[in-house]
Amino acid sequence: MGAVVFIGAGPGTADLITVRGARRLAEADVVLYDALTDPALRDLAPLAQWLHVGKRGFRDDSTGQQDINALLVHHAQHSKLVVRLKGGDPSMFGRLEEELEALAEAGIASEVIPGVTAALAAAAASKRPLTRRGDGRSLSMTTAMTRTGDMHATRTADTEVFYMAGKQLAALAARLIDAGWPEGTPVSVVSRAGWPDARHSDHTIATLPDASEQHAGRPAVVTVGAGARPLNASLTEANLTQVSSDEPLKSRVPPDGGTSSSPSIPSEP
Repeated sequence: MGAVVFIGAGPGTADLITVRGARRLAEADVVLYDALTDPALRDLAPLAQWLHVGKRGFRDDSTGQQDINALLVHHAQHSKLVVRLKGGDPSMFGRLEEELEALAEAGIASEVIPGVTAALAAAAASKRPLTRRGDGRSLSMTTAMTRTGDMHATRTADTEVFYMAGKQLAALAARLIDAGWPEGTPVSVVSRAGWPDARHSDHTIATLPDASEQHAGRPAVVTVGAGARPLNASLTEANLTQVSSDEPLKSRVPPDGGTSSSPSIPSEP
């Protein structure tokens, strides 16, 4: 009987995976991967069997959670190392609990390797630090929709980050106001965070519905409150210019048609 390693692939390009994650992925016999992971990650485990088990909302091609659990157990019983490759961080809205429990019930050993979650990639893309000295000391991360399909919003922290909110921005704005947020509260929206074609727009809660068209059809992260506030106006545009490498490596076919960097595994010292 083998083991299962859960690896956070990061929220975008392949080079956002951690060094440890890349090394363990290279050892895999079987990889069960999510829909939003960069195809360039296949280069790290070219001999492994790759199985798509992604979920995309309520689409017909999504893989059911019970099926994923069964596949993990089956392949762990017939392979030395199975990697469950999840977008972002495995512990953030990735149904990790259910998969760990399924493995434990089957007596299969497991390991979890953390990854970069979408909220952090969105903060990096927008250059909006999630915590601020003085008035940004608490942070809440939540999904905009409950599993029953209801829109949910609260005011429990200085900064609130909403995952999977791109299709419901107008409804989210209304719920935020109902939760006690002032209409003038700053809001930052980043879609496809972690990819070269990431988009960022600034709003208030009152104007948040205006972001729907700009980010239509793209996975979006919505940040509300202190962590969405633009930086001090005295900072020049030059201070905020994106720094990139001169010769980025390109992935073959990113999930939404953009380009991305392909990682390499650092050699052991």
